[in-house]
Amino acid sequence: MMRSGTVVELFTSQGCNSCPPADAYLGELARRDDLVALTFNVDYWDYLGWPDTLASPRFTERQRSYAAAMGDRRVYTPEMVIGGSFNVVGSDRSAVMAAVEKVRRQGGRRIEVGLRSEGRHVVVRLPDGPAPVEATIWLVRYDHMQEVAIRQGENGGRTLRYYNVVRELTNLGLWRGEAMEIAYKTEDLIRGGRTGCAVLVQEGSHGPVIGAAAIDLEPGP
Repeated sequence: MMRSGTVVELFTSQGCNSCPPADAYLGELARRDDLVALTFNVDYWDYLGWPDTLASPRFTERQRSYAAAMGDRRVYTPEMVIGGSFNVVGSDRSAVMAAVEKVRRQGGRRIEVGLRSEGRHVVVRLPDGPAPVEATIWLVRYDHMQEVAIRQGENGGRTLRYYNVVRELTNLGLWRGEAMEIAYKTEDLIRGGRTGCAVLVQEGSHGPVIGAAAIDLEPGP
C-alpha cells in the first residue's frame, strides 16, 4: 500500500520523559493515507543515563539542519517538523494539525512521487516538471513498529512503542526537474528486517518537502 501527502517527522528520544505522548500520536498519524509520518530518534539525551537504542547522529544532524534552516537556535524533543517548513511540539495535537493544514494551503511547487512494487523491485518515479531550485531525493528505510524496554534514565522501567522508525536515510542525489526512474531490489530494501520505505523530495537538503510517498515492503516472490 502506497501513502503520499504531507510529511510529518517526529524527533524523539528514549531518554526524554515528555516524548511518549508524541510517540503514541505519531503512531496514529502513521495510519493515515494522506500523511507520510516518520520517527527519527536522536542521541543528544543519551548522557542522562540511557543510550537510545534507535538513535543515529545523522538524525540529530537532520534536526539541527532543520533548526538552522528555520532560524531556530535550539533543538528539542519531542519536535515535529511538518512538510519541512514548520516545527511544533510533537505532543500538541492541535498545533500539529494546524501546521499540516498550513502546509497544504501554502501552494508552491509540488510533484507527485511514484513508488510501487514491481516484481522483485521497488520502483521510484519522479515526473518531468519545473524545478527552479535543486531538490534532494532521500530514500528512507524504516520499521513499522519497535517496542523497547527502557531500563535507565528518565523513562526507566517503561516499555515504549515507536512507529515508522527510521533506520537508514540515504541521499540519492538531486532532482532538477527531469523525469527520473530508479529501481531497487526489494531484498536490499528489506535487509535487516526493514518493513517500509519512503522517498522524500525537498528543496535544497532541508527545505520544504515538495513530494513524498511511502510503501510497505514485502519479500519478493
